[in-house]
Order: sequence, then C-alpha cells, then structure tokens
Amino acid sequence: MLQDIISKHRGSFAAGASTELRVQRNLQRRVSLQKGNMVGNVRADISGVSARVYQNGLYGFASAAEISDAAVKKALEKATYNAAFLDSRVKLQKGPLPGIQQGTRPADADMTDVPQKTYIDFLQAVDAHIAKTYPDLISRMVGASADSMEKVIATSDGYNAHIIAPRSYIYVFLTAQAKDGSPVELFRAFGGRGTFDTVFTNPESLHAGIAKLHEQLMHKKEGVYAQAGQKDCILGGEMAGMLAHEAVGHTVEADLVLSGSVALTKMDKQVASPLVNMTDFAHTALGETAPLPVYVDDEGTLAQDAVLIENGILKGYMVNREMGARLNRAPQGNARAWSFSDEPLIRMRNTAVLPGTSKLEDMIAAIDDGYYLINSMNGQADMTGEFMFGISMGYEIKKGKLGKALLDTTVSGVAFDMLKTVDMVSDRVSWSSSGFCGKKQPMPVGMGGPELKCRITIGGR
Repeated sequence: MLQDIISKHRGSFAAGASTELRVQRNLQRRVSLQKGNMVGNVRADISGVSARVYQNGLYGFASAAEISDAAVKKALEKATYNAAFLDSRVKLQKGPLPGIQQGTRPADADMTDVPQKTYIDFLQAVDAHIAKTYPDLISRMVGASADSMEKVIATSDGYNAHIIAPRSYIYVFLTAQAKDGSPVELFRAFGGRGTFDTVFTNPESLHAGIAKLHEQLMHKKEGVYAQAGQKDCILGGEMAGMLAHEAVGHTVEADLVLSGSVALTKMDKQVASPLVNMTDFAHTALGETAPLPVYVDDEGTLAQDAVLIENGILKGYMVNREMGARLNRAPQGNARAWSFSDEPLIRMRNTAVLPGTSKLEDMIAAIDDGYYLINSMNGQADMTGEFMFGISMGYEIKKGKLGKALLDTTVSGVAFDMLKTVDMVSDRVSWSSSGFCGKKQPMPVGMGGPELKCRITIGGR
C-alpha cells in the first residue's frame, strides 16, 4: 500500500492557485495460453508522483518516476513554476476556479497482489477443462488479466483521497469450423471489480459460462449472413452499452463538445426517443455498486452521477473543473488520469442506458423480420455520432421468433438519429467492464444497458 508522503507538502502550495499532488502506482498482470502453450506472461509495476497547478486559466504540470519526498518537492516546484511562467506569457487572467467541496475520503482497503503462478495455475485448469469437454474446437485461447490503479491525492481546494481500484478478468476465445470450412470465433470476458483471488475462487465457476459460449459458437458455425439494409433490430445490453459509450458518451465530453462535437448545439433538445435515458454513473448504479466505481476524481472532485439524456432530451455534459466553469456546469468527478505521468482528462466512468419496462420475449415477438444483435467484437464512432460496430453474435428474428445465428457482420448509423427510433426498452441491464477507453491515454471504464428495439442499418456478407 502506498504511503501518504504528499499531505505534508501542502504548506508549499502556491497562494491563489489550485494545486493537485498525486502519488500513483499501476500494476498490470497478464498471462495467456494458446492451446495449452503459454504465449504471454507479463508483470508490470509503474509508479511515480505528479503535481499540477492551475493559475489564471493555465495549468503547469510536472511528474517524476519515483516516489520520495525529493521527487514530490521537485514536481511541485516545477509545476508551480510552469504555471507562473505560462501565466506571465499568455496572460489569460481568468482568475481562480470555482470552489468545490472539500474533505477527506478514508483510504480504500489494501489489495492482495497474487503471484504470477496463481494466474498460470488457474488458466491451466480452465484450458484443460475446455480441451477435454469440447474436442470439436479447432483452436482455443484463454487469458488472465489483472490491473489496478492506486492513487494518493492531496489538493489545495478539493477532496483528499487514497484510492485503490483493482479489477480482474479471464478471457476465453473459442474457434470452430463453419460448414464452408472457414473459422468462426467467439469470446467472452469473465470477472470484474476486485483482485484476482477474490473474483476467481475456483475454475469450475466458469464452466457454465464457457458452456454457454460453446453453445453459441455451435449455433454460429451453422450461421447465415444478414441481409443488408435498414432493419428492425434488438441491440443486446452490451451493444447498448457500447453505443452509450462510443457514439454518445464521447460526444458529450466537454473537451470534445468545445472542439465541435454534434452535442454542442443539442443541449435541452430531443436527441432520442422519450424511452431513452442515459447516465454516467459515478459509483452506484441502479441500487448496486457500479462495475468500476469512482468516488473522488484526480482533481479532488467528489464524484456524482452525470445525467446525460433524460426522457430523450440531452440534459448534461461531462466536465472537469475548468470546462465546467466555461460551460456553467458543476464538475461531477470525470477528471481521470491513467498513469502518474498523465494529466487528468475528462473521462467516462460507468456509462449506461437505463432500463425500461419491456420484456425481451415481447420485444422479439414484436419483430416480423429483423435481428437480435447480442455482442460486438469492435466499434468506432466520431464526433458527429456516426458509428460502426462489428457484430460477433446475433440471431435472425422471423415472425416473432429467433431463427438461425448470424455470421460476423456490422451495424452503422448516427446515434442521435438511431436512438429516436427506439420504441421498446427491456427491464434488465447488462454490463461490460473488461476493456479500456483509448482517448489519448487508456482508462478502465464500465458500459452497459438494456436491450433496445430500434431501426438500424446492418451489413450483409
């Protein structure tokens, strides 16, 4: 556990400036097996200190790749100098940042950093089960991943905190041969918030999930290509989450809004069906702890939920302290940095479409000719809200019933147009939290949602 060596330096904070000191340690653990052979084994530990000083509209930043009183002092001196130097040259004269709530959040519980052998032994047991149970596969790959960010944060005018945020996952990739001889693949990530020893207690706990994955793969190997065109479709919960993050979430991050995203002119306007509600949850979502909770951000802002869309109306942007002042919106804890050497950026936390009242079976029954799109293999979107997502698992819907599985395809559209076609929203939410958002620096994020019935453009063969 990191020691708090920065609070005692608060007496050196420059008067009239907003100062953030951060000590941070990132741990990354990776192991992967391809058909029983180890092809990856990584153990990384990155730590250091940083300081950031805001003065009259400008930031000075400095960092050092060591944790010591000397490093803290040097980073603070350099950041203070850099802010004063920029202020003397640029002379924005914007004055101080608006005040935020001050206080101290107790330190999170310490975490267990398990030895690399733990990951290897667990994976070997999972791999042996797959090899024995599913001899019809032509390839298999399993991977273990655990990462954590630990931060001690001291601020001049915000919250102080000691944050420890671990997450752990097992990735399973299964490959079979389709009827035309080509390979078809599916994967699933198991796990979530917590250290590996608490998330995964027994390899047998994954057997049911792997069986479901194999069942879907067997459907897919007999699958058909989708018919291209605009179709009535149901997006699975993880697909809704990806849409919330990639095609909507990024357009309402204030730095991208001020750079000209489509959301710049849409505040308080209809951007979706009245059935659509979307929130970037801080730490508690729908009565439970969010997949990747954030209680205090790296600017010392106490984290709160950011309501983005309410009854189809765009209601909010995600901001940091500086851009919140520019847009006259209170910061809600979205400023996050990946490494000690990174400055905090406006980032999502747990972005989700909220559940509705429909049952999935009723949504399927309401479609005469369309598709149920369950999982995505990748996706991208731009600042217009235009998106394209790869579909790795889905089914035909014919006369209100599920039909054959789909081979890989794509869906595309413009988010704020497509969301206006949503006419049914399911009453359950699925979450995904195993990936990283790649906005300038990686960041763990959660995304989720219910099934959405909508009109969307689907690709063919």
